[in-house]
Amino acid sequence: MLAASVEKALHDLADPKRAVLLARFFKTGPGGYGAGDQFLGLTLPQQRQVARQFRELPLAEVEKLLASPWHEHRQTGLIIWTLQFAKAGPSGRQAIHEAYLRHRHRVNSWNLVDITCPLLVGTYLLDKDRAVLLELAAEPHLWSQRMSLVSTLAFIRKGQFQDTFAVAELLLSHPHDLIQTATGWMLREVGNRNEEALEEFLADHHGQLPRTALRYAIEQLPPARRQWHMRK
Repeated sequence: MLAASVEKALHDLADPKRAVLLARFFKTGPGGYGAGDQFLGLTLPQQRQVARQFRELPLAEVEKLLASPWHEHRQTGLIIWTLQFAKAGPSGRQAIHEAYLRHRHRVNSWNLVDITCPLLVGTYLLDKDRAVLLELAAEPHLWSQRMSLVSTLAFIRKGQFQDTFAVAELLLSHPHDLIQTATGWMLREVGNRNEEALEEFLADHHGQLPRTALRYAIEQLPPARRQWHMRK
């Protein structure tokens, strides 16, 4: 299997009209977070179908997809890695995890980050040292920072919240809404499992959490508590 075969399969499904809409949605114009990205106009289910067809694509060929200027090439390559990771043994998972981090600057949109890092980073680190998350959070790179937050979803699902809190504390003052929404999202996921843990974090950081992050974080709290937090 070759990356070129995957690219052909994706181009055969291209929808130019939808591509224009996607380019606007992902803010590909000058100054946007997706500036310069190019779209073929495929849906996520279409890409998943192609990824299943090429799920045995060698790691080096997936890396070629990540080097592409086309968004759907990169996304399909990343989906292939998630399929392979789910079936791989320890050495295979390590190889995919390391390749993913090595090419993290090509995981350069919120949707690419969100559908991959909880598995390829978070799940991989469940039984390992998690210091890499703090390193990612400290990088001056928007997508590495979002990755550091969203990867902790794997820990939250296991009832482990300290890594989420540690990363969130590092990024509390971040000015970008894509980091603020990710912070609030992860805190909300904590609250969905342990409301007391969320309330303790919010109490410790009153006045520090941007309103966007706060709105996301308290979304599932009882109405009276939401109103109280917003007034504070």
